Amino acid sequence: MSVPTPGVIVITGVMAAGKSTVAQLLAERLPLAAHVRGDVFRRMVVTNREELTPEQTTEATAQLWLRYRLAASVADAYAEAGFAAVVQDVVLGPELTEYVDLLTARPRHLVVLAPRPEVVQTRENTRGKRGYGDWTVEVLDRSLRRDTPRIGLWLDNSDQTPDETVDEILAKLSDARLPD
Repeated sequence: MSVPTPGVIVITGVMAAGKSTVAQLLAERLPLAAHVRGDVFRRMVVTNREELTPEQTTEATAQLWLRYRLAASVADAYAEAGFAAVVQDVVLGPELTEYVDLLTARPRHLVVLAPRPEVVQTRENTRGKRGYGDWTVEVLDRSLRRDTPRIGLWLDNSDQTPDETVDEILAKLSDARLPD
């Protein structure tokens, strides 16, 4: 197992791809790590929060980028303090490149979880929280596969347990490293 030097590992994918579970397990396997959950910054907005919908209003987009900037800033602060910061959030489409460019810590790693859409739908139907709202699995999967740049390490974790996914991430971490 290759243990990363302090830096940032971003884990992204569609909702119900396994990001939260995998990020937590990955952080637990590293000697000094923090799990930065991007969605926590969305939930901190108490009044006038605008959820991102397929219509993508200007305010919802502004709040999304505020969340992304805050998560990146926190990840950088953890990395500066010597932690491996494992960041988990939904970042799809061309915005993914802009997102990882927000990170100043080095090294930066990116893991994109890309399970098959039918697996995501089953996971969404059986989990305690509902993430899709106005979105559909098909729409987000299409955004992932057609619009998201092929950078970092892409994993189809459809047939893996979360522990097996973490094993693969650790085994292929060098493939996830982004250029400085």
